[in-house]
Amino acid sequence: MRIKRLLLLLVIVFGLLLVRLLQLTVVEGKRYHELSEGQRIRERRIVAPRGLIKDRNGKVMVRNKPVYKYENNEEFEMISHEKALAIEARGGSEAASLKTELIREYVGGKDLAHVIGYTGEVMEEEVKSEKLKVKSYELGDVVGRTGVEEQYDYLLRGIDGKELIETNALGEPLQILGKIDPQSGQDLILSIDYALQKKAAELMEQKKGAVVVSDPKNGEILALFSSPSFDPRMFVESEEGKDGIEGVLKDEDQPLFNRVIGGLYPPGSVFKMITAAAGLEEGVIDKKTEIEDVGMIQIGPYQFGNWFFTQHGKKDGMVDIVKAIKRSNDIFFYKTGEMLGVEKLAEWGRKFGIGRISGIDLPGEEKGTMPDPEWREKVKNDKWFLGDTYHLAIGQGDLLVTPLQVNSWTGVIANGGKLCQPMVRMWEESCQDIGFKEETITLIREGMKQACEPEGTGWPLFKFKIKSEKLKIDGKNLLNGENGMVEIPTGCKTGTAEFGDPENKTHAWFTVFAPFEDPEIVVTVLVEAGGEGSYVAAPIAKEILEEYFSR
Repeated sequence: MRIKRLLLLLVIVFGLLLVRLLQLTVVEGKRYHELSEGQRIRERRIVAPRGLIKDRNGKVMVRNKPVYKYENNEEFEMISHEKALAIEARGGSEAASLKTELIREYVGGKDLAHVIGYTGEVMEEEVKSEKLKVKSYELGDVVGRTGVEEQYDYLLRGIDGKELIETNALGEPLQILGKIDPQSGQDLILSIDYALQKKAAELMEQKKGAVVVSDPKNGEILALFSSPSFDPRMFVESEEGKDGIEGVLKDEDQPLFNRVIGGLYPPGSVFKMITAAAGLEEGVIDKKTEIEDVGMIQIGPYQFGNWFFTQHGKKDGMVDIVKAIKRSNDIFFYKTGEMLGVEKLAEWGRKFGIGRISGIDLPGEEKGTMPDPEWREKVKNDKWFLGDTYHLAIGQGDLLVTPLQVNSWTGVIANGGKLCQPMVRMWEESCQDIGFKEETITLIREGMKQACEPEGTGWPLFKFKIKSEKLKIDGKNLLNGENGMVEIPTGCKTGTAEFGDPENKTHAWFTVFAPFEDPEIVVTVLVEAGGEGSYVAAPIAKEILEEYFSR
């Protein structure tokens, strides 16, 4: 009886084992086979090369360079190109352990940093966030940071590929089983002229400020430099760049900050172009209007002087609109602002783009401040007085603009009245006709032309000449001027802006277009706390013009 019970127990046990065996091999065999295969076949992503970035002449400003890594126990170590080639030639498991990645090579370095930007890995909080642009990326993906790298990341990125790697039980690569090649990102052609950009960077060395150069016909940006700058290579060559990144982040001069589009400054006398346009368009002045330069206007305890009187004790006599621009006469513009009224002056400032972003295709643009009584009441809980209008009329007080905005409204005068959207990518132009009377533009242009002639304020540009064997200026072919020098007429405006510095330092501004009759370039220079625009900013603009026309 005991034997029978033992046999029955054995039959039951073996029966259960048989059922389990059938379940593992027949019912769930396929699933366990796949799991087993999964342990020895691994998918490895191949990151797509980002698109190249070139200047308007086809010069490559950003490209990709390979770095080589060798996998050892699922960790990668950097190896040289030569060692990578040797491993690849041997093939087999060693070749399967080899990984090639592409990192950005920023050819222009500091010269192009604020235009180009840089790349960096996506962080965990960005992947999780629904608000950030990179929400569709995976942890470890490379994404553009600032500049066109960020603005056009969706074009530059490309489509990743992948390869299947067979591994042993320890997870070590044995061989590559298959591969899907990545698709490269789209190349970008920028409007930037690399030679002009490099010249601007050279001229702004050891200075704080901004240079922006554009084509007034269409708004294309030929150069955009913010100083001080930074080297974007430190962000992609992480091992070498850690100390550099930390230094840049702690630098009080903020080299990562793009002053061209994000810096806000009182424009000083370069704003007088707008005051002049407003006065002429509203009919409070015309070409016959003359205002006497009395040197100083007294309102109660406050004095409002003309720079020529406060600096040299002299006056300009009777002043019309052309002479007012030529001599940058404060008295004329004080009185024009008074006749206009602050509301009209602010309205025309907004028409020229102050107080709103231009729409340039770079991240980080500021809109500036176009103050008026409503703004003063809301922001400062204070009233507006006549003295505030005087300050506004000469580009002072609470008025704040970016260097890009100054360049844009200079372009309006240069091209005959169109406000163009600035662009750094070669794209379709977008210009809006403000609707000026022809006489308005003619008179302001003439004033700016005379500002760059003897007795004007833009003395570095008096009789501006360059050496050229053959140069086409204002539609005429000029061959071998005297001693090979060709004179190029320009239109310019200087600016020296107070900003409340305890040592009475001033920002130096200069903005100029050329050639005068058919302008093809606008150069705007700001040097922070640099002094007078004619002495500090104008020589920089002059050298940029020389670089442009010499070619």
